[in-house]
Amino acid sequence: MDQRYDILISGGGVAGLTAACVMGAAAFSVLCVDPAPPVTDGGAEGADLRTTAFLQPARSLLEEAGLWARLDPHAAALQIMRIVDAGGTEPTARLVRDFEASDLGDLPFGWNLPNWLLRREMLARIEELANVTFRPGTGTESLLTRETEAFVRLTDGSRIRTKLVLAADGRNSPMRQAAGIGAKTIRYGQKALAFAVSHPVPHENVSTEVHRSGGPFTLVPLPDRDGGPCSAIVWMEDGAEVDRLAQLPVEAFEAAMMERSTGILGPLTLLTRRSVWPIISQVADRMSGQRVALMAEAAHVVPPIGAQGLNMSLGDLRCLRDLAVARPAGLGDRQMMEDYHRARHGEVTLRAAGIDMLNRASQIHAQPLRDLRAATLGALYGAAPVRRMLMQMGLGAKG
Repeated sequence: MDQRYDILISGGGVAGLTAACVMGAAAFSVLCVDPAPPVTDGGAEGADLRTTAFLQPARSLLEEAGLWARLDPHAAALQIMRIVDAGGTEPTARLVRDFEASDLGDLPFGWNLPNWLLRREMLARIEELANVTFRPGTGTESLLTRETEAFVRLTDGSRIRTKLVLAADGRNSPMRQAAGIGAKTIRYGQKALAFAVSHPVPHENVSTEVHRSGGPFTLVPLPDRDGGPCSAIVWMEDGAEVDRLAQLPVEAFEAAMMERSTGILGPLTLLTRRSVWPIISQVADRMSGQRVALMAEAAHVVPPIGAQGLNMSLGDLRCLRDLAVARPAGLGDRQMMEDYHRARHGEVTLRAAGIDMLNRASQIHAQPLRDLRAATLGALYGAAPVRRMLMQMGLGAKG
């Protein structure tokens, strides 16, 4: 017998679990499935050691979903975004510029949390929502859509009838492919290392991007561990260099970190294993199809610069939630799917293009171009109205 839900969410990563909480809190019946059971212990095999920075606009959505009260005690505030240019002939900081949240208001730019911990707290919230079901170890197998509803067969053999399929199932999204929606992909030849470190110099809630070549070396504040300062690091480099770094003995790797970070927080001590992630940019041709909406990496993938990835995804989710609440009887219908595509696709495409430009600028190796990059940063920072506009754009402000 078919099982009925208002919304089926394909994908139980951070974006999919957030969507389950948001749509469940909006009183829709939700089934969320993922073929891989979530890892909720940072020390366990397969744990996602990356972190997510929720920018200011995300907080209200998380509060409305009943998530923020769970996340707040574990979050590290991001008060300052620091850009360091180390693109000179020697790997030292030759230009340091701070973008301060206090220039825009009383709140931090955002709050940073480990991805494995986010999964743990989101699952706990889902347990509180009687109208939300999560089935780990179960994926989507096939999709059939009609004007009035969608039919999804799951890998456990069950068949779901739903008004809306929400695809949050990653850059190779099975539901996007089943809906016949293409995507344009840019490959940079880059990879990223993700891990956590301790350091003697307090981070003082400053998120730091160090630019030299290959991509940014980003230190993002974490709560103290055992009384000492800690940060999450995403280290982007050309793919072959990342493969080399990933295999270095710990002592040699820590020496390489110290040099690449310009020593800005003192000697860095590796606390976790090193995980490797490929870097691409990808935007789906459409944000929706018949009874199907794409969000998160099913719709767009960007390099990890400026904490844009998940915050773009939460923009998708907020739009979907608002459209659904405004017309509950029209959940998933043609009008809602068209409205969603029009509201999000242009903004997503524009933001992805901007991040692509930033990534290419950070990746350059030629010394004259690195010098030009430093001069451009100095000029942009020196104009206060431009600096404020860049910060507002980074937070997703409309005007």
